[in-house]
Amino acid sequence: MRRREFITLLGGGVSLAWPLAARAQQQTTRVIGILDPTLSDMQSDRLRGLRQALKEAGFAEGENLAIQYRWAEGQYDRLPVLAADLVRHRVAVIVTAGGTPTAIAAKSATETIPIVFLLGSNPVQHGLVESLARPGGNVTGVTVLDVELVAKGIELLHELLPTATTFGVLVNPNNFLSEAQTREAHTAARNLGFHLLILNARSQSEIETAFTTLVDQRASALLVTGDTFLVTGAAKHQIIGLAARHRVPTLYQFPHFTAAGGLMGYGPNMAEAYRICAAYVGRILKGEKPAELPVQQSTKLELSINLKIAGALGLTVPPSILSRADEVIE
Repeated sequence: MRRREFITLLGGGVSLAWPLAARAQQQTTRVIGILDPTLSDMQSDRLRGLRQALKEAGFAEGENLAIQYRWAEGQYDRLPVLAADLVRHRVAVIVTAGGTPTAIAAKSATETIPIVFLLGSNPVQHGLVESLARPGGNVTGVTVLDVELVAKGIELLHELLPTATTFGVLVNPNNFLSEAQTREAHTAARNLGFHLLILNARSQSEIETAFTTLVDQRASALLVTGDTFLVTGAAKHQIIGLAARHRVPTLYQFPHFTAAGGLMGYGPNMAEAYRICAAYVGRILKGEKPAELPVQQSTKLELSINLKIAGALGLTVPPSILSRADEVIE
């Protein structure tokens, strides 16, 4: 073979190798899907925690990981369609946020793609897993406390305002847990001897109506339950704004509300819960099976208090509450 021909063949071999290398690199990029019933909130603490934990597990978005996001924008009836779309795109794992309806939509869409949920109810009761210790099937995940925190929230408000006679509780009637949340709230109110006002809101217009009713009924304070719609996006900021405008002391079921201008927040650290979810996603991407990963419970609870808001409301937070706070904003 002449030298010129050898160089030409060698050059051709190199040029053919580049597409093969590029394809190999593409194949190392794993794709996961995130199914969320809320509005797009790419910079939220919970998603930052998820992406950071995935990076710690060896999967960095934009490098060897791609994430497809599906947002239902508060319309729960869109979840099955969005879940089916992720299945069509053959994602490697589906992460479901926003509670039971999201997890059920994903499970109904696929029996093969691994699903990692984050919810505030018992997944066994809803048929998502066979047991907490041995989930079976293609679903596992993390649970956080929800209904159990309603009574504690009412107790905190009563401790803050011991002479108050009427409290309001804001719930989303579309939430699977709304009936249980309401029962828990009524039980706590009876035990403490005050009147309870249940306010339903599944849209921003209904949030406005709820606050009008709250003021008309002269409720002394408000508890916002941990519904995904109520605690994220525009609804979250609307509630904080209305509470300030109407001077209503409000307790939110998530501690991060105080940084956004809320008075008090008590509940799970969602960034921590998402980090646990991400660890499971990383293990599944490395070959482990959801059926063999027990459902975990994120038990980390935090109490946060914004003394600036308390001052604006003319409130003095009792030392008994301050001493238990994990974070105090002054």
